Amino acid sequence: MAKQGRAPVSPKGAKQAPAKKQSAPMTMVGIAAALVGLVVVALPTVTLMFIGLLPTVVAYVIDRSPQKYATFCVGGMNFCGVFPYVLDLWRGAHTMAGAFKFLTNAFALLLMYGSAAFGWALFAAIPPVVVAVLTVISQRRVSTLRTNQRRIIEEWGEDVAKVMGKG
Repeated sequence: MAKQGRAPVSPKGAKQAPAKKQSAPMTMVGIAAALVGLVVVALPTVTLMFIGLLPTVVAYVIDRSPQKYATFCVGGMNFCGVFPYVLDLWRGAHTMAGAFKFLTNAFALLLMYGSAAFGWALFAAIPPVVVAVLTVISQRRVSTLRTNQRRIIEEWGEDVAKVMGKG
C-alpha cells in the first residue's frame, strides 16, 4: 500500500515537467462565463458599472504600456466615483429602473466621469512631481558627498583624491 500525500520521486538529475499554465482562450472563457453569470444574477449592477466604468475601458484600450499605469490610475478613481451609486442600488430597489435612475441623473454621471477625469489628472501630474523630488534628493546627496570629500581631503591631504595609476 502506497503512502498518500507524498510527491512522486523522479530519478536523480531528471527534470520534471513544469506545471501547465492556463491558456489565454480558457481564461477568456472563464471571464465570459463569470460575466454571463453576473448578468443573470445582477443585471442592474452590471449595467450601472458598465456605463459608469466606460472611462476605465477607454484608458485600458489606449494605454500601450505593459504596466497599464493609466488604467490603474483612471480605473481606481473611476471605481471610487461609481461605487457609492452601486451601494445605493444594492440598498434600495435592485432593479433596472433603479439603475437607470442613477444613469439618468446628471449629477451621478458627472461624479462618475469626473472621478475618472481626476484619475487622468493624477496620471499626468504625479510623474513630474516624482522626478522633481528625486532630482532634489540626488542633488542633496551629491552636495553631502562633496562636503565629506572636502573634509577628508583637509584631514588626509591632497594625495587621497589622486587616482592611482595601474601597475
